[in-house]
Amino acid sequence: MKTKKKKQTTPRLGIDFGKVIMGAVINGKEDTSFLGTTFEQAMTSPATSGAVEAVTQLVDLFDGEVWIVSKCGPSVEKKTKGWLKHHEFYRTTGLDPKRVRFCRQRPEKAKICRQLGITHFIDDRIDVLTPMVGIVPHLFLFGEQKSGTPIPDYVWPVTDWEQTLAAILPETVSR
Repeated sequence: MKTKKKKQTTPRLGIDFGKVIMGAVINGKEDTSFLGTTFEQAMTSPATSGAVEAVTQLVDLFDGEVWIVSKCGPSVEKKTKGWLKHHEFYRTTGLDPKRVRFCRQRPEKAKICRQLGITHFIDDRIDVLTPMVGIVPHLFLFGEQKSGTPIPDYVWPVTDWEQTLAAILPETVSR
């Protein structure tokens, strides 16, 4: 008697850029210096505290299966690409530069995740994570949320990169 083999899913991580890797909300204040500045000024925007170290660990943990998936317009896309290069993000973290995807509408992130087979996704917006339900099994809501914002039970709220790593590590160990 033959038994069906369980489909093996390779863990794959998607990470939003804005307010996750760079410009997180801290003490209720948004860092908008990246958006409302010149290209040169945007390059001076710092990474979110702990982001570079955490992404480095996650690239290793996910065997390189990590993508940045960002919704933005052409101008911010250019700044994002420039920032990643300027800060030597690829060299420092080990992230493959070919694993960066951009879209113009938030719901498109779910389509990108389906195409890439993303199993874990980190974003700062519930409205981005909601369309991923049923596509991405492990959803992480990153950063401070406005007071009184209801947190759906299908997301794992994490306020910083330390909490994010603590939440993701048990998830990937059981792969």
